[in-house]
Amino acid sequence: MKRKEKAVKISEILNKLYPTVEAPLQHSDAFTLLVSVALSAQTTDKKVNQVTPALFKKAPDAARMANTEVETIRQLIREVGLAPTKAKNLRRMSQLLLERHNGEVPNTFEELEDLPGVGHKTASVVMTQWFGVPAFPVDTHIHRLAARWKLSDGSNVVKTERDLKALYPRDQWNRVHLQIIYFGREHCPARNHTPTQCPICSWAMPKSQQ
Repeated sequence: MKRKEKAVKISEILNKLYPTVEAPLQHSDAFTLLVSVALSAQTTDKKVNQVTPALFKKAPDAARMANTEVETIRQLIREVGLAPTKAKNLRRMSQLLLERHNGEVPNTFEELEDLPGVGHKTASVVMTQWFGVPAFPVDTHIHRLAARWKLSDGSNVVKTERDLKALYPRDQWNRVHLQIIYFGREHCPARNHTPTQCPICSWAMPKSQQ
């Protein structure tokens, strides 16, 4: 089966399993989304959603985050991975939002990626989920499954993003991105996975790798 045909069939399965998808990180505005996505690196969305209510009660916007001591932020997010570094980044990021953008979250990739702790994936999530700009954020689930399904060669996340963007129409990027994340969590884990029983791996993976 050609890669494009495979992508279409995968999309049909995902649409049946997840006809509607919501962003997994809880947020109320662009700032809380940006913070939540930045915190999610090397941490589960579930854990981020557990720590952010207390964090946002203390610092719900850039001004109050910028005026919160790094140690206070660290204590509030201590259960997430890389908490000391993330705490420093959150405070500095908020300071720069005040200095450069009047406390507002910018709506360009370049300005977002110029903030501490904000990489391309984080910027992509904010751009597509808040500002509605087509993007295809590639997290560990998507990178792993794109390689497993031979939609990309798995060499790096940049190539995976480029390959997936080429396979799906722009207006489907955000939906497919979220669908693959949910599918990876619920049906296609990295470990203890039986490909022959998977709704997609059973036919999308090469038989030699099942």
